[in-house]
Amino acid sequence: MKLKLKISLNGKKIVTEAGVSIADLLPKSPHKEKHPAIAALFNNRLVGLYHDLRTSGEIRTIDLASREGAEVYRRTASLIFFAALKEVDPKAKVEVGQSIGNGYFMGVTSSIALDKLLEPVETKMLEIVKKNLALRPIWIPIEDAISYFEKEGRFDRVRLLKQMRRSEAQVVDIAKYRGYVYGPVAQRTSIIDRFRLHRLHHGLVLEFPDTDGKFLGSVPNMPGLFDTYVETRKWNELIGVENIAQLNEHCIKGQTSDLIKVAEALHEKKIAAIADEIYRNRNIKLILIAGPSSSGKTTFTKRLAIQLRVNGIEPVLISIDNYYLDRKNTPKREDGTLDFETIDSIDITLFNKHVRALLAGKEVETPVYSFPRGQRDPTRKLKMKLAPNQVLITEGLHGLNERLSFEIPRKTKFKIYVSALTQLCIDDHNRILTSDSRLIRRLVRDRLFRGSLAAETLMMWPSVRAGENIHIFPFQEEADVMFNSTLVYEPALLKSYAERFLMEVPHEHPAFVEALRLFRFLDLLIPIMPQEVPHTSILREFVGGSAFRY
Repeated sequence: MKLKLKISLNGKKIVTEAGVSIADLLPKSPHKEKHPAIAALFNNRLVGLYHDLRTSGEIRTIDLASREGAEVYRRTASLIFFAALKEVDPKAKVEVGQSIGNGYFMGVTSSIALDKLLEPVETKMLEIVKKNLALRPIWIPIEDAISYFEKEGRFDRVRLLKQMRRSEAQVVDIAKYRGYVYGPVAQRTSIIDRFRLHRLHHGLVLEFPDTDGKFLGSVPNMPGLFDTYVETRKWNELIGVENIAQLNEHCIKGQTSDLIKVAEALHEKKIAAIADEIYRNRNIKLILIAGPSSSGKTTFTKRLAIQLRVNGIEPVLISIDNYYLDRKNTPKREDGTLDFETIDSIDITLFNKHVRALLAGKEVETPVYSFPRGQRDPTRKLKMKLAPNQVLITEGLHGLNERLSFEIPRKTKFKIYVSALTQLCIDDHNRILTSDSRLIRRLVRDRLFRGSLAAETLMMWPSVRAGENIHIFPFQEEADVMFNSTLVYEPALLKSYAERFLMEVPHEHPAFVEALRLFRFLDLLIPIMPQEVPHTSILREFVGGSAFRY
């Protein structure tokens, strides 16, 4: 007699035999949203609909509208792209790259001109979708996986498989393509019925639908951001670390000391070049630095200040925080909560008045904002006056938004966008999410220095990202220069800290799904200890031991 399981599927109680898949049960309690179900949360773990049930528990199906569902959609669409490309040009090489708008950039090397490659690949993708192929990852012996990928010339994958201490590897077959997967995929190809391909530079962009199933319509024109990605890619090539396997090899061979030194030197060289550019432009009197959460803006600002002093320029900090409106005048969100992230929570008029006066050589008294009181301190003022060799420097959420400094002539301003734009990949066909570098940084810092548990940080992260999409990312191309604050070795450095803190997230907590995803990614890495990390490194802002005061 087969074991009976008690299942709650989308709120409906069902008794079933062990071994049945979620897809088999779904007709008894269908997914009732506008998008089709693409995966499920089973006992707070992300699984495919093909998952065979072996224990009782709670199941909630998810779709494209959720973060987890969108992740499954993108993973499956990428696999379909790789399968289509292999059929059109079996010898083509492709490397998954950065996010561009709502898609992934795919660097393609092919004997077929890219302009002539796009249409047949897209047509083949549509054929694979229409065939409604069943997808189900399978576990095969690790030796068989290594042998297969060696024959395919996928040595990026072979190196990582050899580093894994596992007896089996999880792969999925689509048409003539076999891919290695790091998470669930859609059960059938027909679910991935919306995507677009665009030509861009030396590759293609695979665009995905948003949570409403809509497209942007075209690839956003972001030359500054794209050039920064390309620059970072060149840095990685120079260092010899373009994927996790290569990073692990440095650890295994005892080469991490040199790796850290070269990576940090590239950062310092870039910061010095930015300082030199400011020095050459004698009109610049106001430096505005902005970027998303956990980008290392504070440490970057302090290191830039040092390089400016080397050039005889004395930076003077003017804090935007002191120009917040009193709490009673702070704008509110639709739900009635105070919105401290909007630019309208800042006294822009007073900020511009004081900056104009300072640039004219006058003395001003800036306010001092008391965050505990939620208002300016009436008993305190900061007197400021610029000397001839001094420039104003400020760091904040809205630095790139022209509204913040609308009365200051553009030629006297220099805008810097700082972000952690990772270009390190798991392998050629599997990328690391760009925002994961910042999320792991913040998770570690908040747990070490701000008393916030990992679960709290993970739960708050979606709202942080939503605010960045409104207040930062739309203005990033306004920057005069972009600085990528990631360091190629940082995932291995943060691994030991992050794994320890992720273990604190309870299984039943809503953040456990995300915690488990990050934990599985970090499991691929060999850890690096912090002893050799310079005390001026941006990473010291997150793990401690910095030479700077914050």
